Amino acid sequence: MMYEDMKMKVEHVIDKCEVIEEYISDDQQHQAFNKWTKSFSRMDHPTVIQVILDRSKDTDISGQLMPNLIYVSREKSKTSPHHFKAGALNVLLRVSAVMTNAPIILTQDCDMYSNDPQTPLRILCYFSDPALKSNLAFIQFPQRFHGLNRDDIYASEYKRLFKINSMGFDGLKGPNYVGSGCFFRRRALLGGPSTPVPPEIPELGPDHVVRKPIISQEILSLAHRVAGCNYENQTGWGSQSGFRYGSLVEDFYTGYRLQCEGWKSLFCNPERAAFLGDVPITLFDVLSQCKRWCIGLFEVAFSKYNTLIFGSQSMGVLMSLAYSHYALWPIWCIPVTFYSFLPQLALLNQVGIFPKITEPWFFLYVFLFLGAYGQDLLDFVLDGGTVRKWWNAQRMWMIRGLSCYLFSSIEYLLKSVGISTHGFSLTSKVVDDEQSKRYGQGIFEFGVPSPLFVPLTVAAIINLFSFLLVLTQSFSGKNTEGLCLQMILTGSIVLNCLPVYGAIGLRNDAGKMPTQITIISTFVSVALYYASSLCL
Repeated sequence: MMYEDMKMKVEHVIDKCEVIEEYISDDQQHQAFNKWTKSFSRMDHPTVIQVILDRSKDTDISGQLMPNLIYVSREKSKTSPHHFKAGALNVLLRVSAVMTNAPIILTQDCDMYSNDPQTPLRILCYFSDPALKSNLAFIQFPQRFHGLNRDDIYASEYKRLFKINSMGFDGLKGPNYVGSGCFFRRRALLGGPSTPVPPEIPELGPDHVVRKPIISQEILSLAHRVAGCNYENQTGWGSQSGFRYGSLVEDFYTGYRLQCEGWKSLFCNPERAAFLGDVPITLFDVLSQCKRWCIGLFEVAFSKYNTLIFGSQSMGVLMSLAYSHYALWPIWCIPVTFYSFLPQLALLNQVGIFPKITEPWFFLYVFLFLGAYGQDLLDFVLDGGTVRKWWNAQRMWMIRGLSCYLFSSIEYLLKSVGISTHGFSLTSKVVDDEQSKRYGQGIFEFGVPSPLFVPLTVAAIINLFSFLLVLTQSFSGKNTEGLCLQMILTGSIVLNCLPVYGAIGLRNDAGKMPTQITIISTFVSVALYYASSLCL
């Protein structure tokens, strides 16, 4: 309640662009707001640091001392880069060092909450282990979510990313940092195990002991100083120490750089979820979030710290390949796009591109297809997933390949040649009642006229018409033996696109496919058909 009260006051001041006296109830709050003027805004304002709870004097209703609770809003300036989430984390890292300097830090997204009070005890067992603590940088818990619909239609669990592959990482140098539910050793964010980075001021050192009260003027003044937007100028923050800058996926990049420096991590996956969080409930929000991730991953893959060359030299080939699997995640758009369009356009023109049923190579294709999907299903089910959830995960893999993977690749390419730029955008977790109801019923939400939906809708149209055309010809007695593999591939894509067909023609709710997307996709489909006819 105290935190929400302070948050409301800060947001009210920002919205009204002035400090109203009735919002200032004591001297501490007056100190917090005394720098505010009408010229400040959300992107241009001074630091606000407010001690809401002080563990030296504040107690609960039973008389037990409460932990510190400190509100921090860092300084913002239109002339200084703020580095999004990584910049905010570095400010918190410095402010906490000045005020308490606890050796262990938990990073948590705003929509996540603790689900198990035993979690700190679990991590202390590892951080206190003499065999581990010399080079253990962080302990990562899997991200788990509440509010998922029964079959997880958007594959928001990311079971491989957050759990299955993390267990594989754990067999090497440890899992990658996924941005939330992670406990860090403060020392790990200040240089390598054997090559510490000297802090600019002694109060930021990991061994500094804070002896003064957190509400003392000296402590608060220094905290305001290190939270200033110009403090990092001419320092190693974001490059040699703290959370690293240079990628929209600061979590992936920071964990990767720490392990390149020689640190290890550990994956802790208790039966009871340590933390639970929210998931986006519309397809547009899911794809927008993934698109931002993909751009950030490309920024790592093509930086001077790229995962293949720099990574293999710093952490070995296996860890390098594991990180490269994610850093190059968006290039899945290439095979997914090819297999979603080329065989189908060939079908429409009666051209076979795969072996016939009677040819030996046919069985190799079938073996590879069944083997790949069978292995993926086995991994998924052994980890507690259901067949329906696995099928939805396959569907979303295809959808991401035709949308966020494709668009992020194009956007990064344009940015690299100076044609376009991108910015950071948060994923909406605001729940609309009607959207929430449709999500609970397992109905896809398309209600935003986004270009992300165009390639998916075009693929749905082309696959459906090519499948129906060849199916009709086979029933009429025409020989379609050479088109069998293309029919299987096309039929599987048609099944995956069932929500798209429903959104185009069978729905009247606000979540249906916008008319302009349907019209554009139809014109593109026709153009692709005529272009393929000329080529084939």
